[in-house]
Amino acid sequence: MFSRWNWVACGFCLVLSICSPDASSGLVQSCGHIIPESPVLALGSNFTALCILNESCLDFGNIYASQIIWKIKNRLVPKEQYREINRTVSSVTFNDTSSLATPLTCNILADGQIEQNIYGITVTVGLAPEKPKNLSCIVHQESKFTYAMTCTWNPGRHTFLDTQFRLRYRWPEQIFPDCIPKDVNNSCTIDDSQFFVNTEIWVEATNALGKAVSDPLVVDPIDIVKPLPPQNVSITPALLPTVLQLVWENWISDAVMTLKFNIRYRIVGDTNWMEVPPEDTASPRTSFSIQGLRPYTEYAFSIRCMKEDGVGYWSDWSEEKIGITIEDQPSKGPPIWRIIDTSQSPACWTVHLIWKALKPYEANGVILQYELTVRDKSSLSSPVKKYNVTSTNHTLQLREGTYEVTLIARNSVGPSPPSVLLIPASNSKAPVKNLRTLPKHDKLWVGWTAPNNYVLKYVIEWCLMSSSSDCIIEWQIVLGDVQGIDLKGIKPFKCYLITVYPLYADGQGSGQSVKAYLKQDRPSKGPTVQTKKVGKAEAVLTWNHLTVEEQNGFIRNYTILYKTIDGNETVVTVDPSKTEYTLSSLTSDTLYTVRMMASTDNGSRTGPDFTFTTQKFGKGEIEAIVVPVCLAFLLIVLLGVLFCFNKRDLIKKHIWPIVPDPSKSNIAQWSPQVPAKHNISSKDQMYPEGSFTDVSVVEIEADDKKSFSEQDLKPFDLLKKEKSTSEGHSSGIGGSSCMSSPRQSVSDSDEGETTQNTSSTVQYSTVVLNGYRDQTPVQVFSRSESTQPLLDSEERSEDHTGGADSTPQRQQYFRQNGGQDENSTDRPCFERTKQITHANEGDLVGFVQLQISGQSSQPLGLGMEKNTQEAAVSNVLQTFTEGQTVRPETVEENPLSVDEMPKSYLPQTVRQGGYMPQ
Repeated sequence: MFSRWNWVACGFCLVLSICSPDASSGLVQSCGHIIPESPVLALGSNFTALCILNESCLDFGNIYASQIIWKIKNRLVPKEQYREINRTVSSVTFNDTSSLATPLTCNILADGQIEQNIYGITVTVGLAPEKPKNLSCIVHQESKFTYAMTCTWNPGRHTFLDTQFRLRYRWPEQIFPDCIPKDVNNSCTIDDSQFFVNTEIWVEATNALGKAVSDPLVVDPIDIVKPLPPQNVSITPALLPTVLQLVWENWISDAVMTLKFNIRYRIVGDTNWMEVPPEDTASPRTSFSIQGLRPYTEYAFSIRCMKEDGVGYWSDWSEEKIGITIEDQPSKGPPIWRIIDTSQSPACWTVHLIWKALKPYEANGVILQYELTVRDKSSLSSPVKKYNVTSTNHTLQLREGTYEVTLIARNSVGPSPPSVLLIPASNSKAPVKNLRTLPKHDKLWVGWTAPNNYVLKYVIEWCLMSSSSDCIIEWQIVLGDVQGIDLKGIKPFKCYLITVYPLYADGQGSGQSVKAYLKQDRPSKGPTVQTKKVGKAEAVLTWNHLTVEEQNGFIRNYTILYKTIDGNETVVTVDPSKTEYTLSSLTSDTLYTVRMMASTDNGSRTGPDFTFTTQKFGKGEIEAIVVPVCLAFLLIVLLGVLFCFNKRDLIKKHIWPIVPDPSKSNIAQWSPQVPAKHNISSKDQMYPEGSFTDVSVVEIEADDKKSFSEQDLKPFDLLKKEKSTSEGHSSGIGGSSCMSSPRQSVSDSDEGETTQNTSSTVQYSTVVLNGYRDQTPVQVFSRSESTQPLLDSEERSEDHTGGADSTPQRQQYFRQNGGQDENSTDRPCFERTKQITHANEGDLVGFVQLQISGQSSQPLGLGMEKNTQEAAVSNVLQTFTEGQTVRPETVEENPLSVDEMPKSYLPQTVRQGGYMPQ
C-alpha cells in the first residue's frame, strides 16, 4: 500500500496526465470518454452508456474501470445499474429515459477517496413527430381580384424536440416551392392561387427522431373560396308601412363565380335576428324587398354571400345598416284600468283612470292624443262625456253607479281600435281562486285558478309596500285564458302586495290579494321591547312591529329571551301578530334582562336588551295593609271624639276653668265709704285719686332668714325699669306695682289672656290702714283685673289662716309708699320692704286676702265687715309674730291724707327664692 506521499505524487501525476497537451493535436487529452456522444433519445426507451479509460492513465496512475462511478446531474446513479466490461470499460443502463437528466458524467474514485471527473455528455430526450392530420385549405378574397389560400392542419403531440413543418403543393405537371410556417406550426398561407385546376397539397413534419407526412389534399381552389361580403348596402322605405327595400354591390364578378345571398334583420334594441327565407335569395341579385315588417319601426339589416352551388364558404356578414318603416294606424287600443277612491263619500267616487302607452309596434307611429269617452249606464238619459287627454291618466268625479269607459289612441295616420273598461257599481262577480306566488330566478311568478264563469281578461296589480309612502300601483292586463304571469322588475328583500281581478263581459270580480317576496333575508334589526306594566310576579311586555322595510321577509315568530343577573335564560315563542306578552312566575323585587328576536325564513335578528325590576309587593297588598290601618285610626279618632263630647264638662273644667266676672262681685259692698253702686265702666269715679297706696307683698318662708343674693336681685332690675316706664300710665288696681307690669282691665281687653298659667289665682284684696293716732282709718276695696283663675289653695280660707297643719308659713311685709320722696321711688321694692322690716317703723298695716271664686260670691252684710277686719288683723299679727319678732310702734309722722293715699295696689305672690309677678 502506498504511503501518504506516494498517493499525493500519483494524484499529481494523474492531473498532469489529464491536463498534458497532446503533441499531435494540441488538445487536452482526457483519461477517458463516453459513447455515445450527446445522444438524442426517445422518451421512455432503454439507454446504455460506456465509459472507456485510456491505457496511458492505467499504466501511470493504476486507475481501473472498477473505480468508475456514474452521476446524473450530480446525483449518484445506483451501482446496480453499473457493469464492468473489462478493466478499462464500465457501462451504465437506464431502463426508462423519462427519468434521465443531463449531464451524465463518468468519474474515478481512487483509493484515497478522491473523486475525479473523467468525462460528461448531454442527453436529449424527446418524441418523434406524428403524422399531421385534418389538413384543410380556404381561399380568402382579399380584394376584387386578389385571392390567397391558407391551409391549416393538426400538428399532433408535442415532441419536446425541434420539429420542422413544411406545406407542399403541386400540380400534376409542376411542383411549387414549399410553404414554411412562420411562428406557428399548424398553418401556412400561399399568396397566389390559381382557379380551375386541381392542386395536390400535403404537410411534412421532421425532427431528430424521425419524419411524418400527412395525407394529401386534392382540390380546385375555386371550390374553397370565401368571398367578400356585399358592399355599399342601402335601405329605402317602400310605399307600404310594412316593407323596406335593400340594395347592394357584389365584389366578385359573375365570370369568376355566381353568388347566392342570406339577409338577416332585427328590431333596433333587440338581440334576436330574423332571416329572409334562403330560397327567396338563392339566385344572383343586387337588391331585395323585405315584407312583413312593423310600421314605424327601426330595423337593422346585414347581408352575406357564397358560391351559388353551395360549394365553398359563406362570406362574413356585411356591416349593419339601419332603416325605419313608415307610420300606420295603431294596431290596438291602450290597456286601461281604474282606481276608485270612496274615502270622501261612498256615494261620490273619485275615479282615477290610468292606461299604458302603446308599445312602438302597437302605436305604429307617434301618439298625438287620447280620446276618452265616459257613458253612465245607470241612466240612459245621461249625456256622454268626452275628454281629449295627452297624458296617460285622467281623474273623474262620478256618482256611484255603473259606467262604461272607452279609450282611443290617435296618431298622424288614424285612431286605434277602442279599449273598453266597464266600471260596475259593485264587484259582485266571482273572484279568482288559489292565488299564489313563486320566485323564479329574478322574476316572481303569480298564478291563480280561474273561476267557473268565463273570464275576458285578468288585471294584475302589484305595488312595493312601504311604511313611509303610499303604495305606487303597477298593473298588467292578460287574456282570460292565462292563469299565470311572470312579474319583472321585482326587487329582492322587498315586500310586494299583489292583487288579481277577473273581468267579465257584464261585470268585475272582487280582487284577491297576497303578499310576496322575491328573496328573503333576516331582519335588518330586532324588535325593541318595553314594559307596559310590572307587578310582583308578572310583567307585561310590549313592542312595535318592525316596519316593512326592516323585515326583509315574512316574520314567522317572535322569541322573548329573559333572565336574571345570575340565572338561566328563559325562551318564549310568541305569535308574530302579537305586540304584547305577559311574563309570569317572576321573582319579586328582582332585576330582569329581556330581549326580543324576530325570525324570518332566512334568519333571525335580536333587538337591544331591556332591564326591569319586579315590585316588592303585589297588587292590593299595600292596600290590604294601609286600608285597615287607616280604618283603625279613624275608629280611634271617632271614639276619642265621642269620649271628649261625653266628658266635655270635665275636660272644660281642667282646661278652661270658670273665671268669675268681677263686675258681678259684691266685694264693693264691704266698704262703708264706697257707694253701693259703682260705675264699673268708669275707673276714675270708682277709684278716686289718692284712694289707694302702692303695696308690695313679699312672701318669705318662715324658716328662711338668709338675705337675698345679688343673683336673686338681678331679675328685679329689669322689672324696676318696667315700673318706671309704666307708672305714668297706670290707673286703678291695674296700675303699676312693685315688680309687676301694667295689665289691661278685663273690660278693655279683647284678647283672651287664657294663654297664661291657668293655675294662677284671682285675688281681691282689702287694704286696712291703722288710723293715725285715734283717727278712723280709710278702707278702700278694689278688684284685681287679673284674668287668671284661682288656685285651689287660694280658694280654701284655711290655707291663709296660718293653722298648725298648713304649709310652711310665709311672712308678709307691707309698706306704704304714697308719701315717700322721689329718691325712694327709684329704689327696688325689695329694699324698701327690707327697711321697714328692720326699722320697725310705720304703722302696722293689716291685710286680709279674700279669695272669692265664681261659685262662692255671696253678698256680705255690713255687720260682718268689722269682724272680718279684726280677724284679718289678728291673722296678720299672728303671722308676723310666728315668723319673727315685730315691735309695733306708733308712728310719729303725720297721717296720710285721703288725697295722698295710693290709687291702687296689686298683691304679689312671691314664691321661695324671689318675686313672681302675676
